[in-house]
Amino acid sequence: MHVETLSIFCDVVRHGSFSRGAIARSVSQSAASQAVRQLEKQLGAELIDRSKRPWELTPEGAIFFKGCQEIVERYRELEDAVRHHQDPSAHRVRVASIYSVGLQHLSQYVDQFQALVPGAAVDLDYMQPDQVRMRVLSDQSDLGLLSFAVSGRDLTAIPWKDQLMVVAYPPSHRLAALATFQGGIRPSELSGERFVALDRVLPVRREIDKFLRRHEVEVEITAEFDNVETVKQAVDEGAGIAILPEATLRREAKRGTLGQARLLLAPGEPPLVRPLSIVHRRKRRLNRAVMEFIRLLLEDAGDTAAERDPASVTADAAGNGRVSAPSPSDRPTAAVVAARGAHV
Repeated sequence: MHVETLSIFCDVVRHGSFSRGAIARSVSQSAASQAVRQLEKQLGAELIDRSKRPWELTPEGAIFFKGCQEIVERYRELEDAVRHHQDPSAHRVRVASIYSVGLQHLSQYVDQFQALVPGAAVDLDYMQPDQVRMRVLSDQSDLGLLSFAVSGRDLTAIPWKDQLMVVAYPPSHRLAALATFQGGIRPSELSGERFVALDRVLPVRREIDKFLRRHEVEVEITAEFDNVETVKQAVDEGAGIAILPEATLRREAKRGTLGQARLLLAPGEPPLVRPLSIVHRRKRRLNRAVMEFIRLLLEDAGDTAAERDPASVTADAAGNGRVSAPSPSDRPTAAVVAARGAHV
């Protein structure tokens, strides 16, 4: 009985699907089905009741699943222990992140992490939110970075930071002068504007839609994209304005290629923010390197004063956003040593 076979069974059960479990383990659906059949044959017991729709674990399957998780997790801990014994610097943290967190942002965390865990590395992969969850649930990633995440039966979500959402526009747009004169943009002043939106399946898009409906604002959707970088490019090319996390616009604001302005809201109304969380599989034992990486992320959770105080984001006549300098506690602290697939 191979550990990989046990891992496939665990993923099939966690995802409640042979196809999704197979994707999580990078095998075919047929291979996942055969692996479970092989286990049932070896045990002489049916683990999954396929006569029900959706299928369910049998009592024997529930017992076996609980034990499987412990075996697979313990085996991986032993692998880590052996590697660390051979090479004390072999600790590796595997992180799956949504695209818009950005390699440039995460790369701030390099020096202190290396100092605290000498020789440790971070494998960083960027992907869609559902893929992040799948990678974490299947133990292919130790941690995930997600927006609008909540703790549940399978995942633990650790609140990380709230990113202020601002209006993004070309420097020559009429909103540039308006933002300079008023110190920001009222939601009602967005009515009728051509608007570049994020994909409807993304949580941040749903929150933006709710915000616009709450303020009775109707915009003309000209395009929808699944990542922030493409939205910014479309805004730069004149396809419309957008509402995006302020942190994702700093490079463009500094270069003067895009303008940004805060949303002027009624007194007492909470600002529109995108909450980011660090997620890991519930009840998973996290090694020292992973715990240290979490600690460093949380230590730097403030990011900048702009994210704590919307009033610190202003716009000049050219439409270039200015962000007040970070406080000492907001200085970069740790970092990514190695990165893969960084599609920011």
